[in-house]
Amino acid sequence: MKIQFLCPTVISKNFKIKFVVTLFIVFSFYCASPVCIFATTVSRDDPSTHVFSDETDTYLEGYIQALVNAYYYEFGVLVYVENGDVYLYNLPKNELLKTSIIRYISDLPSVKSVTPVSKFPDAKKAKLEKREVKPNVTGVWFPQTTLLYAPMIANPMATVNSVAYRWGDRVLGNDTIAVSVASYFPLYRWNNVFVPGGDLQLNIQAGVWSVFNMWVNYPNESAELMNTDYLLAFPISYAFNKWAYRLRLYHVSTHLGDEYMAHNPDIKRVNPSNEAIDFFVSYQATESVRVYLGPGWVIHTDRTYPFDPFYIEYGGDASFFGYKSYHHKIYGTFFVAAYWRNWQACQWSLDGTYMAGYEWSKLQGLGKKLRLFVNYHHGYSPGQFFKERASYGGIGFMWGF
Repeated sequence: MKIQFLCPTVISKNFKIKFVVTLFIVFSFYCASPVCIFATTVSRDDPSTHVFSDETDTYLEGYIQALVNAYYYEFGVLVYVENGDVYLYNLPKNELLKTSIIRYISDLPSVKSVTPVSKFPDAKKAKLEKREVKPNVTGVWFPQTTLLYAPMIANPMATVNSVAYRWGDRVLGNDTIAVSVASYFPLYRWNNVFVPGGDLQLNIQAGVWSVFNMWVNYPNESAELMNTDYLLAFPISYAFNKWAYRLRLYHVSTHLGDEYMAHNPDIKRVNPSNEAIDFFVSYQATESVRVYLGPGWVIHTDRTYPFDPFYIEYGGDASFFGYKSYHHKIYGTFFVAAYWRNWQACQWSLDGTYMAGYEWSKLQGLGKKLRLFVNYHHGYSPGQFFKERASYGGIGFMWGF
């Protein structure tokens, strides 16, 4: 099946540059605040003591339980309050998820302290479980709020939606626009499985990544589609404590752009499409630092583009200077990320992508986010140009998990 993409009409190069610079300045000004602290604890723009000064423990307990159910329902966390001190029962085993819930509740008005507990007194537990009726099941369908294995955002094929302007690429074009439409869809999550008592989740992963060469000198055209990659995958993820694992079977289909082929009739198209399997391990070293590594094996390639099957990919990300706007109910933080690849097909040469920026989210460290970023890539090109070295810088924004 042949799929064509319609190139967006770009008014002028100066307009595009001014728009990107203006967007960056606006977001940077909005996020600027003198009240910021380093690393794990986020600051906020209001004191928590002057809001709701006279509520009872019962009111506060119901209020917090409702918020926990809204954002973290799949974990079945129960809340109990005594004299403004909040106790949390049945927190998830995964350290990142657990910390996110504790930080979220700690930042609520009138909360004096938050304490995780492994067991409540029987009378209190019976009262809670009577009030918070839970279905007697071992998991939940479509847990849309969180992922057990977070996307590796510096990966050029990260599973996010994004638009970025790139410059300096000698393979695909000196001025290019990269667009991606990609997402995870969590199907089912099993709770408290295997010996560690972690969570197991089945997902669907799919996406499209396209690169457009801008400012081409052809009649009635301002851009040409250079390359498009399609991905369909079925990841299985497992998480407990500070560890997360992802086993994935996937298919990648890659195609040259119609405009590029029409403008270059001597180019012979080959088919680098392939099926592969990989296994990644992620470790949450601190509340704000994560590292990961995974080997992979290409099971099948097209006979027009065979290549050696083994590869290893690794990287990490870190966040710092977190900030909470109570008025807007939103978190913000700076981040840095890096992603490296070594493929046997490229003689194990290093392929690296580096990223820095600012992100906004409703939940600290979890959930869907909006990111403004700059990045630098020094390695290889996508698709049919897979074995050609390329370097470029970029600026853009992404949204998704």
